[in-house]
Order: sequence, then structure tokens, then C-alpha cells
Amino acid sequence: MKYIRYAFWAALAVVLICVSLANRGPVTLNLLPADLAELLNFQYSATVPVFIVILGGIIAGLLIGFVWEWLREHKHRAVAAQRKTEVRRLERQLKKTQDERDKDKDEVLAILDQSA
Repeated sequence: MKYIRYAFWAALAVVLICVSLANRGPVTLNLLPADLAELLNFQYSATVPVFIVILGGIIAGLLIGFVWEWLREHKHRAVAAQRKTEVRRLERQLKKTQDERDKDKDEVLAILDQSA
């Protein structure tokens, strides 16, 4: 299974390198549209290769998706934490009840009752 994972990552690396080499041409990215930039008297632009834009879009999409999923699953994590707290409380209560039950018994009998 480890070799399949390595083969997948190697194939992905080859594909990304090929896409990057095929899209080395420069492109200018503007922060604001030209009309809005004139109105605000502020314009920022950068000239980068096209593959940077493509890979940056993929990475931004993945990050947005991860954050979206994390926020969406909040209710499930909250319920799991609540149930974990409840289980701990019940385990403590069970231990206390067993200790009270076994306080007057012989140690050997108490151990045998706990294992049953």
C-alpha cells in the first residue's frame, strides 16, 4: 500500500511539473478593476506566471473547502465532546458504586466480582 501511495504522489508531481512548464507565460493580476482603481486612486498589480495562478487557485479552493467542512462538522464534534464527558461521569459513578458495594467484602471476593 505504501508503494501505491508513493506512485500516486510521483504521478501527481509529474503532472504538476508538466502543467507548470507548459504555462510559464507571464500574466498581470490586478487587485481592482480599472474603473474602480481610478475612482479610488489605488491600484495594485503583479505579473506572475500562469501556473502560479492555476496552482494558487487550487490551493485556495482546497483551503476554503477544508475550513467550510470544519465549520459544518462543528455540531458533530460538539455532540461527541458532550457524550465523552457523559461517559467519563458515568464511569466515575460506576467505580464509586462498585467501591461502595465492595467495601465490606473480602479483597479476593471483591476482585472476583469485578472480573465477572
